[in-house]
Formats: sequence, C-alpha cells, structure tokens
Amino acid sequence: MIKLQLPEGAEAEVPEGVSIREALSDVKGIRKAVAARLNGTVVDLSTTLATDATIEPVMPGSDDALEVLRHTTAHVMAQAVARHFGIENVEFAIGPVIKDGFYYDFDLPRTLTEDDLPAIEKLMEQIKRENIEIVRSVATDRDDALATIHGAGAKSKFKQELIRGFPAEEPVSFYTQGEFTDLCRGPHLPATGKLAFFKLLSVAGAYWRGDEKREQLQRIYATAFFDKKELKQLLHQREEALKRDHRKVGQQLDIFRSLPEAPGFPLWLPNGTIIVNQLLAYIREKLEVRAYQEIRTPHIMIDDLWKTSGHYDHYKDNMYFTEIEDRSFAVKPMNCPGAALAYKQGLRSYREHPVRLGEFGLCHRFERSGTLHGLTRVRSFVQDDAHIFCTPAQLQSEILALIDLTHEVYREIGFGVPKMVLSTRPDDRTGSDEMWDNAENQLTEALAKAGATYDINPGDGAFYGPKIDFLVLDAIGREHQLCTIQVDFSLPEKFDLEYVGNDSARHRPVVIHRAILGSIERFIGLLIEHYAGIFPLWLAPTQAMVLPVSEDRHADAAGNILQELRQAGFRAHVDWSNNKLGKKIREATLKKTPYLLVVGDREVDNGTIAVRRRDGTDCGSLEMGALLHMLREERDTRSLVPLLNTPRGDTPQADAPSAAEEDA
Repeated sequence: MIKLQLPEGAEAEVPEGVSIREALSDVKGIRKAVAARLNGTVVDLSTTLATDATIEPVMPGSDDALEVLRHTTAHVMAQAVARHFGIENVEFAIGPVIKDGFYYDFDLPRTLTEDDLPAIEKLMEQIKRENIEIVRSVATDRDDALATIHGAGAKSKFKQELIRGFPAEEPVSFYTQGEFTDLCRGPHLPATGKLAFFKLLSVAGAYWRGDEKREQLQRIYATAFFDKKELKQLLHQREEALKRDHRKVGQQLDIFRSLPEAPGFPLWLPNGTIIVNQLLAYIREKLEVRAYQEIRTPHIMIDDLWKTSGHYDHYKDNMYFTEIEDRSFAVKPMNCPGAALAYKQGLRSYREHPVRLGEFGLCHRFERSGTLHGLTRVRSFVQDDAHIFCTPAQLQSEILALIDLTHEVYREIGFGVPKMVLSTRPDDRTGSDEMWDNAENQLTEALAKAGATYDINPGDGAFYGPKIDFLVLDAIGREHQLCTIQVDFSLPEKFDLEYVGNDSARHRPVVIHRAILGSIERFIGLLIEHYAGIFPLWLAPTQAMVLPVSEDRHADAAGNILQELRQAGFRAHVDWSNNKLGKKIREATLKKTPYLLVVGDREVDNGTIAVRRRDGTDCGSLEMGALLHMLREERDTRSLVPLLNTPRGDTPQADAPSAAEEDA
C-alpha cells in the first residue's frame, strides 16, 4: 500500500498501481477535475501511483486547468483538420498553448482560408460529442517512438525531426484519441467530451521552427475557455482590437507608413512626426526639472566596444555590422556603451553624483521579416533612454524617484496604475553572483520602501542586471510591458568607470538603465490603439479645423481665425474645399480632429465661432478670446477629459451631422 496526502489535510492508503482518478474518487467535486498535481507537477488523471505522494485535483478556474483545456483543444482541432482534409493529406507540425489561446501549424494540400474555419469547428463539436477517451502511451527509445509516429496514419516528417532531436535515452510520450495520435508531453483532459467553449480565430502563415529558410506552413489560431462569458469577452476584445489596429488607424490618420522599400524602418509622415516631437518634448520637461543632462552618442562604433560591453557575446545575432577602412564596426542596438563613454570623459567627483544622462537614442536591431508588425516590432527605433551613474549610497533614492516618475507619466498619459514585475538573473548573464545578489537586493528593498505590490519573474532579467518591468492595461484590457528599471554593477567594471570619493580614493559608480516610454515607435503604436486614434488635444496632429460654410463669403473670416490660432501656438487648418458643411464636418470628424470651428453668416455678423467637438458636443458660439482660453486650458494641462468621456472598451464613433448641417 502507498500513502497519499489529499486536499484539506486528508490522508489515504491505496494499492500500488491505482490511478489518480481512482485515488481521488471520494474528493468532493472530483468529476469536474481536468488533471491533477502529483507532488506539485500537473499530470493526467490516468497517471498510476507507484510511491507515497501528495495529490490534488486541478479544477476549472485555475491557470493550470486552462492550459490543459487549451492543450487538449489544440489536439481536437488537429484531429478535425485531419478529418476535413483526410489524415493522409496532412503533415502535422506543432500546436502549443500561447497567451489567450493556442495555435497549430500544418502542411496542407491546399491554401487554408477563413472559410474553412466553420467546417473545422463543426467537426470539433462532433469529436466533443463522441467523447473519445484520450490515452497516453510511452515509447522507451527513439526507434520505438519513430515507429509509433510513422504508424499514426498521417505524414510525420516534422514529428520525426522532433523525435530525432530528443536524447536517445529519453522516453517519448504520445496521446491517442480515436484515429488521431500526436507526439506530446501532456497532460490532457481524460476525454474529448470534457472540452468546454472554443473558437477558431484566424489563419496565418508560419515557417517551420520560425526559420524563413525552412518549409512554410499554415497556422490556425484559436482559443478555449471553461466560461462562455470569458470567451465572449475575448472575442469582443479582438473585435475592438481590429477596429483600433494601429496599422489601419495610422494609415487613416496619415501618421506613418510601412514601406516595402524599407521593411521594419517606419516612415513618419508630418502628422506622426508631430506626435513624436510632442512626446519627446513632454519627456524632456520631466527630465529638465530632475537635473538630467541630454547626450547624443554615435550610431556606429567599433565592434571591440560591443565585445567589452558583452553585447557581442549575448546579442550578436540581433546586431548589424559594417566595415569602414578595413575595420569592423557595429550599428548600436542599445545606448548603454555610449553612455558609459560619455560618463568617462574626465574624472568625476562624488559631489557631481548622481550623473543622470538622458538620450533619445536611435537604435537598430535585426528582426526576422516574419516578426515585423507596424510600429510595435521594427528594426529601427528611438528610445527615451537614460543611464544614471550614482554612488552606492544613492542607489535606493534614485530607484524610488524612477518609480515615482513612471507612475506620474503613465497617469498623465492615461494608462492608470501599472503592474510591477521584478525580473531576476537569467542563466545567460555576465558578472559575479555577488553583483547579482546586491543588485536584486537593492531592487527588492526599493520596492518594499515604495510599498509596491509586485510579481517575480525568475530568470527574465537582462544579461547585465535584474530589472523592474512596468506593465499597463490599455483601453480594451490588453497588457503591455513598457518601462524598465535595471540595476547594473557590471558595466562600470567593464569600462573601468571611476569617481573620486570624499576619501580622495577611486570608487566604482553603480549604473541604473531606464526607459520610461521605451521604444517611441512601439509606444505610439500602443497609444494609437489605446486612444483609438482619438488623441488628446496636446498630442493631436491637427488640433482645430476651421470650416467656412461658404468658400466665397466666409473665406476672409476663416483665414483670420486660422491666423489667430496659429499665432497662439495651435496646430490648425482650414477646409477650403467646395464640399457642403455636413461633409466637411464628417471629414474632420473621421480624421478625429479635436475641435471643429464653423464660420457662417451669423458668426461673421456676431464676431463669433460655432465650436463643436469631434464627439458631436456643441460648445456653442464663442468669441476668439474665450475659444483660445478653453483650448489653452485643455492643451496646457494635457487634459485627457475628451478621451475619458469615451466608455472603456468602446471605439468612439463619429457622430453624423445634423440635417441642418447636411443641408448647409
């Protein structure tokens, strides 16, 4: 007999070889279990027990249960694809669980389209109704495993490649449900009838193992939930995301273009350049009052520098290299080495510290073409970077000041309170364990002093130091990682950085790497989607559009209004088209212009302007002085009020003009 520790402190003795499902048969609600934790590891309910153990059921509602559900649903989707195309015509690749769902890659006899998805879903429902038992089997060596997958009925080139890559002595597990067998570590649901709610989302192309030199496959993205409401919520979020997609909105609003002539290198149009400059000016204001000094470091430096910094060893595959006069140079992927060289220009005193060097540095990193995505995944980008060189005694106060600055910026931009994550030492790192212990302790102590609630992400630090990551939720509930604060004891050693202390001896500074917005390109991509293109007044490329009712009768008045607005520092234009007023209003609203200023006979006679907001709000007729006061107040306080009037999660829509406006 073997002894078991069960939930809620219960104990039991069962014969050796009993399955976990049988061992837990008396546990309340066990019929809803999808898997079990055996000594902390999630396993199938069919797993047999051989030694004393602690076991507990994995119930719906937990992250582990959701992963098991999605993993099994991926197999059911693959089985449905096999039935749809004929199993002998399908080459199966991989089908992992990812954030918000899963995918499966296939090599198919024809191009998969969105029209195939309903038919595949219908077959999945049929497999669910069949309630097929899912059975695990284990091959003891690679030859046995290869024979198993070869006899599974489907083509198996990719599966065989995976198996041959396993250690020769490693057991290989398979899962079979009816006519379908797949190579898999598991665990899985006991039977296909345990599936819950699922939805196939989209099709895409993919390369085998992410290598564009390998076979091109077809991918189906899908998701699954135990709760139907959660599925509906995700589908609504995806629908909103499509409306807000920064690539589409960015083109509609003439913000940027992704060109075939420059893949991964965005072209900023005038509207986009205004947004970039406004954001940089905003951050500069924050830095000036905090005694930052701005620098500009070379874009290209000799490759020996990157070997000294460690980037060559840890980041070489993401770097661009060139030769100048028979010497090898690298295009900078990060700003850190340049900041170290700037600090090193002259011996510094402890009285100068902290030395806060900020840089809006242009960086270049190699990204595979298949990963490029609008502004959020590019090959060239600007970072609002800073490197703070401080004494060890100043480290805590500098970290706390950066946490405060990050919260301030995100609050003012409209992201709310960020989630904080402490990322610790990775396996691939530089520096001694003592350095890492000190750096991690400093960040932990600073978070405690800040009273912060945070998660820990083991092993996800940079190669040179641990970090605090800040994650924000956008307007439709998606999470994005933005700011990072990193403590680095290694860089000063590598570059022999020193300052003279109050004891007249030489000392090493500590470096804090930080970026508040991160990549400006990525940040603006996120802002476009967060705001749905409806930028607050201070960021909007065009802040006001003057709309003369008649091009002839009201041209002079419109021109005078434009001149006064521009003299007051506002970005304004006049719609000089021959369109009726209703169409002018519609065009300006579709361009998400914050203020529409109508000038007709009444306004000319009264010396006023009819003011309308882009959401259709009628602000009445205002004299120029009152209008400028209202605009200044909204712009200079960087108000987000017009944005926040929009219900969270809904894309604001342009109001149609009234009948009177349409007829004008």
